[in-house]
Amino acid sequence: MLFASPQQNRTFIPPFPPPYLYCTTTSPFSSTFYTSLSLSLSLSLSLSPLSTGKCKGSPDLHYFQLLDLMKSVFHFPVKFQRPSAGLLLWIALLLLLQNGKGVLSDSNYLIGLGSCDITGPAADVNMMGYANTEQIASGVHFRLRARAFITAEPNGNRVVFVNLDACMASQLVTIKVIERLKARYGDLYTEKNVAISGIHTHAGPGGYLQYVVYIVTSLGFVRESFDVIVNGIEKSIIRAHESLRPGSVFVNKGEIVNAGVNRSPSAYLNNPAAERSKYKYDGDKEMTLLKFIDNEWGPVGSFNWFATHGTSMSRTNGLISGDNKGAAARFMEDWFDEDGDRTKHLEKFEASEIPRRVSNIIPVARETHHELLELAASFRSPSGKLATNILSVANRVRSALRQVNKPRFVSAFCQSNCGDVSPNVLGAFCTDTGLPCDFNQSTCGGKNELCYGRGPGYPDEFESTRIIGDRQFQKAVDLFSRASEQLKGKVDYRHAYLNFSNLEVTLPKQGGGSEVVKTCPAAMGFAFAAGTTDGPGAFDFKQGDDKGNAFWRLVRNLLKTPSEEQVNCQHPKPILLDTGEMKQPYDWAPSILPIQMIRIGQLVILSVPGEFTTMAGRRLRDAVKTVLTSGGNKEFNSNVHIVIAGLTNTYSQYVTTFEEYKIQRYEGASTLYGPHTLSAYIQEFKKLAQALVNGKPVESGPQPPDLLDKQISLLTPVVVDATPIGVNFGDVSSDVPKNSTFKRGGMVTVTFWSACPRNDLMTEGTFALVEKLHGKDSWDPVYDDDDFCLRFKWSRPSKLSARSHATIEWRIPESAATGVYRIRHFGASKSLFGSIRHFTGSSSAFLVT
Repeated sequence: MLFASPQQNRTFIPPFPPPYLYCTTTSPFSSTFYTSLSLSLSLSLSLSPLSTGKCKGSPDLHYFQLLDLMKSVFHFPVKFQRPSAGLLLWIALLLLLQNGKGVLSDSNYLIGLGSCDITGPAADVNMMGYANTEQIASGVHFRLRARAFITAEPNGNRVVFVNLDACMASQLVTIKVIERLKARYGDLYTEKNVAISGIHTHAGPGGYLQYVVYIVTSLGFVRESFDVIVNGIEKSIIRAHESLRPGSVFVNKGEIVNAGVNRSPSAYLNNPAAERSKYKYDGDKEMTLLKFIDNEWGPVGSFNWFATHGTSMSRTNGLISGDNKGAAARFMEDWFDEDGDRTKHLEKFEASEIPRRVSNIIPVARETHHELLELAASFRSPSGKLATNILSVANRVRSALRQVNKPRFVSAFCQSNCGDVSPNVLGAFCTDTGLPCDFNQSTCGGKNELCYGRGPGYPDEFESTRIIGDRQFQKAVDLFSRASEQLKGKVDYRHAYLNFSNLEVTLPKQGGGSEVVKTCPAAMGFAFAAGTTDGPGAFDFKQGDDKGNAFWRLVRNLLKTPSEEQVNCQHPKPILLDTGEMKQPYDWAPSILPIQMIRIGQLVILSVPGEFTTMAGRRLRDAVKTVLTSGGNKEFNSNVHIVIAGLTNTYSQYVTTFEEYKIQRYEGASTLYGPHTLSAYIQEFKKLAQALVNGKPVESGPQPPDLLDKQISLLTPVVVDATPIGVNFGDVSSDVPKNSTFKRGGMVTVTFWSACPRNDLMTEGTFALVEKLHGKDSWDPVYDDDDFCLRFKWSRPSKLSARSHATIEWRIPESAATGVYRIRHFGASKSLFGSIRHFTGSSSAFLVT
């Protein structure tokens, strides 16, 4: 018997029909071979090599390599004993199958995946999301990435989906990315078949959008933020394009019930009772996952969509972070890459058991504690020294410079209809009394500033981020491992631009007939300024305010007094900012929005440029599904999978139902185009769906403006960096204690004399590194600033000071191997004459046991 459960011996039949073991053969019957074995338990292991034949593109597999492969494929632990006759019989059977026809895998698509670093300036720049002027970037929690997939028919259509570890997509970013793609590939990739979506982290640098209202708190446009995102998206698509190969795509779905709660339940309850009764929860709990399988290499990536806000990190956090979705993506990519052994990551993680794939390859030191301590003491902190700009890239743990010649596994956790869904699942409480906040207005004693949602790791926001990320990651692994439904059919897309400031919408009337209503120019209500329980606003604003007050109307009128027509159109929203009619110095809010529909077989992605609430998303999906499944050609049936990709291609804030809009909580007050916004989306997406079914084109619509040349930036540049006389950049300011030993679970802190991180964003590199001694004088990188356990914090003594420090904190994982370690810092300084010089420094060595 070959495979066993930890609890009992049993026969294991893996799910069918996804490919589990892949081997390209020369069989005339199939270009891809796979077998799915039904095997029973108790496995013996001998380290004697036993060739199993060759797979194209793979080296000879020895016996122990084959067993490692089986462990990673079936996710069951393996017992190691001496080989038996029965075992050899099973291997003979495997070899027989391997040289036969195998089972056909319909690889009717070309697939390619790519990823690139988009971490923006880690200093001085306001974070995008909370609109809190005091939330300024001051370091890195972990890095941000753009992750892309391309799916194409071999001689037909293709689609691109890019997921950004950013707050949202930007119209200007999309325009410039498409311009670059057209320059490189012609009409192969256009705004019609490329979708760019944000995960909605509120811990990324802002200033990359083009409309005034979204860049006020970042002091205008921030070129550094904009460039790194545009460059990263382009590179991720190029990498996906260059990796296009025959493959298959599988889809799977499952529920996560503990990664999000409805933060505006009073508004949700205003939806019709009959409608609410159709659903078990007041939030969407379903994750939809795609599994990408290369014919030769096997699984190469996964993308999933699940609705929960990127607000596990609070409005006071200053470290760049992908929040819970970025964390989940990092966990899953490391899980897959971890040295072929994924079994332990299917079980529940403890707080310190974040997936790692590096420390396992470094042998455990055999020296005694005393010998290791003596060895560590021989490495004292040297002076900081000049370095090349490529050094931090070369030393990065996941550096592409050290990758073997195979596709990198790419995993993206995409956003969906998260409008009213919070990851702070413990609920909202008053910070002064500890009691629950007011149900209708989310206030405490009439004040919204005291009402905060609590994440599962409360009061530690980093722990809350890890837990919500881990819950998504665990479900994704489960769905990935069991994905069995293969996507088959056309690759297609439809795209249109619409002027939402004055769009006619035909609605059915009660009792028969119809009426024509219109959307409105963009406007934000009073409750917008109240914020949410994820990040409350200031002053005396409250959620649920459908009246406003005279004082703030007076302040509003200094900027722009809304017309009577606009007031009536937006009713019952009291207008605080009439952004759609504010044009100085340029447009404050968008009016022309993109809508897009992408099809891959029986999967349809609805790209929406905003945050749909739970019920708004349900209505949109249902409406589109009705059109698709009632088409005359019957290409779609009830098994069609429809997902909403929120915050895609541009950003226009929220979309609620008509009933939720009446309540005027934050989401309703932020539904820009009036009470019929959702109806307009449903009407226009139904047109796209009908065109998709009928195989007909749609009108492209009016082009959105390119406002790059009008952008204003008030963010001051880096002038000069300096250190005290006699101190080098990279020198240690606060070292580890001499002859120090740290336990797993403890924290190591080292501070360096540094320079402003804006001088070099260290794209695809790192500001911080943990190295482990290998042998007597060789250092191996084991953790960097893309790891959850390592934090890079930058600070200066005063705002105008040229001096600064970099503090690196390493929370030692329980999985860290015993040995000698050191902390290393990379940076770049700017001279008074503008030249940039890179430097590096390292701490004294210390022992981890």
